[in-house]
Amino acid sequence: MLLVSEPVLGPDEQTALASVIESGWVTMGDRVREFEQAFAHLHEAEDSIAVGSCTAALHLILHALGIGPGDEVLVPSLTFVATANSVLYVGARPVFVDIDSAEIPLMSLDDAEAKCTSRTKAIILVHFAGYLAHRDTWQAFARRKGLLLIEDAAHAPGLPAVGTFGEAAAFSFYGNKNMTTAEGGAIIARSRALRETIRRARSHGMTSSTRQRLTSRRPDYDVTILGFNYRMDELRAALGLAQLKKLPEWNDTRRRLSLCYRQLMAEHCPTVMIPFANPWPSAHHLMPVVLPAATDRQPVIDRLRKRGIQTTIHYPPVHQLTFYRELYPDTLLPRTEEFAQRELTLPLHPRMNPADVEQAVNSLAAALGTEFPLGAIA
Repeated sequence: MLLVSEPVLGPDEQTALASVIESGWVTMGDRVREFEQAFAHLHEAEDSIAVGSCTAALHLILHALGIGPGDEVLVPSLTFVATANSVLYVGARPVFVDIDSAEIPLMSLDDAEAKCTSRTKAIILVHFAGYLAHRDTWQAFARRKGLLLIEDAAHAPGLPAVGTFGEAAAFSFYGNKNMTTAEGGAIIARSRALRETIRRARSHGMTSSTRQRLTSRRPDYDVTILGFNYRMDELRAALGLAQLKKLPEWNDTRRRLSLCYRQLMAEHCPTVMIPFANPWPSAHHLMPVVLPAATDRQPVIDRLRKRGIQTTIHYPPVHQLTFYRELYPDTLLPRTEEFAQRELTLPLHPRMNPADVEQAVNSLAAALGTEFPLGAIA
């Protein structure tokens, strides 16, 4: 089965994990700090904070920025549910914003403008599929409205300019992301004071960590703010250090595979639309395509699976999930809903090669009734 995503794990990761086990220290310690510094260096940032997940990262950012009850946060519905959940975690209200179009399935500036109220305090931009939102446009909008700008960069690690839009950015290292620590996430924040608040809140609001107390021989600590248990451990940090070295190469592989998809799809599946004009700054996390309007998607999914091609959907709109539909029953986002009904995500990961792309496109063409022969590309 050609999978939608597949982590690249090998001897380097095995050695990294074994070294942690041999050290006898597995909770947050020196490797976590080394990973934070390496991740920040890759993104030309002053520092980063490693956490247990991207969800934890988003929650910590909103919490540290003081977003709370009575506040509203603009979020896309075309995202994973964690983006909206994190807003509820701090007692604020997520306000769902439509996408720009099927060709650019990123949050619409016009719809965001229309949904701003006196209670709107922040925007969470999602770099859907790894494609960057327009930084200057959203920065100007945030300044004009007096809003805090936050990036959900789960799909875009290692991409130049990511993490530079606003107050902070949240990253994911889940098993299907461009690099993985199995579970895990990171935060890049512009302000040193904000970073320190987030760092303390990550670990129960404590003034020192277990490792720090061991090193200093002082067993005492204080708790100065409300905190959480959102730490990263040494095993995940060791995985992250091994993966981080390969991330630029893997992102470039994704870019080349995406270009191959675009070339073959244009020739052999001309009725299928690929969002985002090429070139567009992207970490190429996903390969989303939009099927023709009259297509019944499930039979296409079934035919692809019979040919050994896994597909999935990014995403069921958050506002249409049962929990949010019951919470905000009057939400209508026609462009998001139309996109989500026709979107299909094809396999894309660094273990693939152009022959795998050809197989996927050939299988999609067959599923749509426009099959071309294997070996059609030189």
